[in-house]
Amino acid sequence: MTIIYTNGQFIPVSARCTATALGNFDGVHRGHVYLLKKLRKNCPDRQLSVVTFEPHPRQLFSKSKVPFRLTNSEERNAVLKSLGVDYIFQITFNENFAALSAKEFIHRILYQSFGVSHIACGKGFAFGHNRQGNTDFLISEANQLNMGVTLVDPLKEDDQVISSSLIRSLIKEGQMERAMHYLGRIWSIQNSVQHGDKRGRTIGFPTANLHLGELLEPRCGVYAIKVLLPNQIIYEGVANIGYRPTIGQQSKVCLEAHLFDFNQDIYGQTITVYLYHYIREEKRFEGLDELKKQISEDVEHAKKIFKMNYKFVNSLCS
Repeated sequence: MTIIYTNGQFIPVSARCTATALGNFDGVHRGHVYLLKKLRKNCPDRQLSVVTFEPHPRQLFSKSKVPFRLTNSEERNAVLKSLGVDYIFQITFNENFAALSAKEFIHRILYQSFGVSHIACGKGFAFGHNRQGNTDFLISEANQLNMGVTLVDPLKEDDQVISSSLIRSLIKEGQMERAMHYLGRIWSIQNSVQHGDKRGRTIGFPTANLHLGELLEPRCGVYAIKVLLPNQIIYEGVANIGYRPTIGQQSKVCLEAHLFDFNQDIYGQTITVYLYHYIREEKRFEGLDELKKQISEDVEHAKKIFKMNYKFVNSLCS
């Protein structure tokens, strides 16, 4: 069982002396998994922990308020749990924490508060006020405190560094298969189903409407999807992500998912929508009849994708 500690919580003896990985862990992609495996290999007799931040530091420092995250904190922590992390130390990243020096972060947070015995991070990891701390400084201070350090080179494939930035760019381009390859699982959007204008059901395609929240905006258009309901049943479907230019242009991006062979009331329920394949761009149609015809074609397109020997269909995780 993974235990999550947030700011101010007492850390018991049982959660101290862990081997910990440092980072934002947005997406918990294959590069993050590689870091955790290296740490576990180097410290096989220690419990495994992660020190991470909420909100993402970029949300505090970036002037742009455009959502960019691959995962919210709940999904990030759930994936870390599935990887066997014993403890998650989730630090509230605000202006007070950002003002801590690199030395204070090591001594006050890692050593005194969390009592970690070994630290792992990427070789480019920077920390402390104005990112003044680097890995050389980390090693020097950790040695004084008898803490071990593991530095891990970034995971590469075909000279491509696997990173959250890379995966974000692929999702924004609609390259879902490549994004899944580097992420290590199919990218998804999880949120509660909202009431819409119910226009979809009048043309024979009722939809479940979701807001993206703090997640980044994928390429607008139509996707072949699978939807996981709270009862753990999975349905295939299609989804439009965009501004609905044909039916009342919206100011915010919305996901409208149509599930095949499904007719249940799921308003208010939290569902997970897995984006398998980008089908086409979002576009404006002259009327509802033209829109209905196109959606029918999208449905058939998606069904063909799921019927093919499609390497991403039979599993939600690689």
